[in-house]
Amino acid sequence: MARVNDIRFVGYGVPNVALEREFYRDAWKLREVGEIDDMVYFACEGHDEHHVVRLRTAEERRIDVIAMAAVSRAEVDTLHDRVVAVGCKIVFTPQELTAPGGGYGFRFFSPDGLPYEISSDVERGPAREVAHWEGIPKKISHIVLHSPDHKAAVAFFVDVLGFKVSDWLGDFMCFLRCGTSHHRIAFLPGPPCLNHVAYDVPTVDDMMRGIARLRKMGTDIKWGPGRHTAGNNTFSYFTTPNGFAVEYTSDLEEVDFENHKDVVHQLQPGTMDLWSIGTGGPQAMPHPEADAGLFVPAAV
Repeated sequence: MARVNDIRFVGYGVPNVALEREFYRDAWKLREVGEIDDMVYFACEGHDEHHVVRLRTAEERRIDVIAMAAVSRAEVDTLHDRVVAVGCKIVFTPQELTAPGGGYGFRFFSPDGLPYEISSDVERGPAREVAHWEGIPKKISHIVLHSPDHKAAVAFFVDVLGFKVSDWLGDFMCFLRCGTSHHRIAFLPGPPCLNHVAYDVPTVDDMMRGIARLRKMGTDIKWGPGRHTAGNNTFSYFTTPNGFAVEYTSDLEEVDFENHKDVVHQLQPGTMDLWSIGTGGPQAMPHPEADAGLFVPAAV
């Protein structure tokens, strides 16, 4: 069955590109791979995805696009037809993409109004082995989103885009996989918006090294360090200069894509953070607000 099988990048519109650019390059340690038409692109050192972050100047902070991958042009076309069949608003139909990395894809709004792109045949970039203790991200790990009807959002990603449910946290958070990683997308209740984007680092040592670097550069931790129950991954959350939440994580559980059986983790002390030693908490994270770009194409 045609399905999404990976995450490519997140495109952000921000009021202050200069500060965001400095953060991703110097503190978060992504590699800048180009600036074209006033948009800045960044890649992770440890993965060959052409870019994982795109920045442009916007009057209001917004998500321009969340880009995902399919394995072939035929699957892109099939996914487009499925998205159309359930009534999603299409930004553009499958076509040759002119952005850096090229490829073939289409863009649409989810039922909640957030913008997505699905593509194949995107040019691969260079990658290298990220060494232990470097404390830098290898790739995008997962993206967590809010939805006013999170169960309907889960159903859309499963029935239309081909994800599978890995686990639930109570009945309010669902973890979805599109490969062997325990989750690549997760949903929480709330107004339609991004909660955070997480990046894999090689080990918990690298997460701690990254925390230390960020603190020295003036970005303190919002929540963590800790370890989640669902997925077993470590976590540390921060915010960028323009107010988007980002995470360093390690040890995310690997599962069998076809046969993993989902479970419900009941909420109790320690469920959200098995270590229970970190600073902050969910209440310290940015308060969810409806994204400024709902159903409004970024036109780039």
